[in-house]
Amino acid sequence: MPLQALLAEVHPSWYAAEGEPAPSPGLLEAALRSGLGRRMLARVLLQGGIGDALLAPRPGSGPPTAVTRWPRARLALLVRDLGVLAYAPAIRGEVRREPVRRLRRALGNSYLLALDPTVWDAAVERGVLARLAAGLERALVEDDEALFAMFERQGRNELRAWAAVRDPALADWTALLHERAGAGPAHLPEKPVLLLCTHHESRAAAAA
Repeated sequence: MPLQALLAEVHPSWYAAEGEPAPSPGLLEAALRSGLGRRMLARVLLQGGIGDALLAPRPGSGPPTAVTRWPRARLALLVRDLGVLAYAPAIRGEVRREPVRRLRRALGNSYLLALDPTVWDAAVERGVLARLAAGLERALVEDDEALFAMFERQGRNELRAWAAVRDPALADWTALLHERAGAGPAHLPEKPVLLLCTHHESRAAAAA
């Protein structure tokens, strides 16, 4: 992915100072077409404290590994599963018939992921469990879109926290694809995150 295409994937909110409006679509499009404009956009990201690992010069000027391994659609599936797994303590504690039915219907196979103790034992501190249970309770009174948004938000938090240590470029990429926001709380251990990353990469390789 050339720099122009990479920068075009970035959510426009990252091209403005925090709290300021994003550049207009016309202005952003013009900047992306210009070499000087692309350098300015990259500089804005770096000055905002993000993108250093993603935009660092690479031998042969090839695309960052994080981008080629995790195109937007594949990353979205990983993030959703990470969010569901992160909510496993609350999901396992939900025994009411209607919420269980709804979670099964909405999540499909991902519901089984949340229940699988071989992936994660779902052991968390009491305060974390209370936060997760309250979040799930709020989402269950809304529509599926709100439920999925909650899982995806938490999944991004988990991936950013894990990748900040293991793969900083992936942490940048995960953040930049969505509206500007700081990383929220994360609690998944390293092993289940790595397990899901490997699973999604293996599945993509098998389908290729």
